[in-house]
Amino acid sequence: MIKIGIIGAGRIGRVHGEGVTYGVKDAQVKAIADPFMNEEIKQWANGLGIASCYTDYHQILEDPEIDAVMICSSTDTHADISIEAIKAGKHVFCEKPISQDLAKIKEVMEALKETKLKFQVGFNRRFDHNFKAVRNAVEAGQVGDVHLIRVTARDPQAPPIEYVRVSGGMFLDMTIHDFDMVCFLSGCKVKEVYAAGAALVNPDIAKEGDIDTAVITMKMENGAIAVIDNSRQAVYGYDQRAEVFGSKGQVAVANDTGSSAVLSTQDGVIGEKPLYFFLERYMDSFKREVSEFVQAIVDDTEVPVDIEAGLQPILIAIAAKKSLDENRPIQLTEVQF
Repeated sequence: MIKIGIIGAGRIGRVHGEGVTYGVKDAQVKAIADPFMNEEIKQWANGLGIASCYTDYHQILEDPEIDAVMICSSTDTHADISIEAIKAGKHVFCEKPISQDLAKIKEVMEALKETKLKFQVGFNRRFDHNFKAVRNAVEAGQVGDVHLIRVTARDPQAPPIEYVRVSGGMFLDMTIHDFDMVCFLSGCKVKEVYAAGAALVNPDIAKEGDIDTAVITMKMENGAIAVIDNSRQAVYGYDQRAEVFGSKGQVAVANDTGSSAVLSTQDGVIGEKPLYFFLERYMDSFKREVSEFVQAIVDDTEVPVDIEAGLQPILIAIAAKKSLDENRPIQLTEVQF
């Protein structure tokens, strides 16, 4: 049984706490830490059978019974806690992004060298049933040589301005998942990025120096072209679609809905809207990514999303922001560390 400590009891920390408890075999959450630990969090944790609740995460790192930590704290703490956990001999599951600072990511990479510890980055959409099916078709050669990749990702509602201020910008906060999807679905790295964006949903977002609507085109190392379109607000729900087109055909996935029922009458044809919230859409994928992390520890195999894979979307996001600011295509070589 792999014993896990969760660092951070916010929304994603709770998602993983419940996911491990109810959906991951060979694993148990022994402890959770959060600087804002209170009675409500303790009651929630105790209800899951989590025995220990701390305000100081170092108590998790110092526990010899804990094999692995899940870092679900604020983004600015991910790299430093990762390094501390590695030095403490713990396997690490780190929520995305590892850091917004490339120098910090390099420090984590250096800390991992000469260790046999597992380090997985939390890009959960790779484990979604729809996107996994697209990847399987591409990997099996069913679409032939990949020519075009298209990813659509639109949130149902823009985040509060308070969140925008600390998010790191839309590319590093929201589009980072789509950058990872482009690499995952195509099985290839990005070579060049060109981004166009604006604040069309909420003008206050522009005042914070950010955008809420974007189109990003990318040239891949294998010659394929990828396109991402994003919006912070799709009034009809959480819009998540993808397509890969190639020399032998194409594979595409549509949105998940509450049901596939379609009502057809003389007044029109009506189907259900996409699922509204990301937890509805992706809860199973959160369980699967942790399950595969735990299995990699048990079997001593490679994790499915290692630190190198976790670095790529960050590099692309930095290149996209540079492209937006400078109104020109950016080579990925311009942002390597």
